[in-house]
Amino acid sequence: MGNRGNSGLKRWAALSAIAIEMGVIIYAFVQLGKWLDSTYNDSGKMYIIICTLAGVAISLFLVLKQTNRLNSDE
Repeated sequence: MGNRGNSGLKRWAALSAIAIEMGVIIYAFVQLGKWLDSTYNDSGKMYIIICTLAGVAISLFLVLKQTNRLNSDE
């Protein structure tokens, strides 16, 4: 019974880390897009849109990869 509680805590910590990682990746890509727009594109928001979508896609890929690894550890 103690082992199951410890396993649940580890799973909760891993899922929390995944959420934080996803937020950091998306935030970093948004900041990159803002910098690219201010440096190379004066009038539009093309780079922020592209970078945000890329950040979301990369973070979703990593989330799927990590959750599959968590499920295979059972």
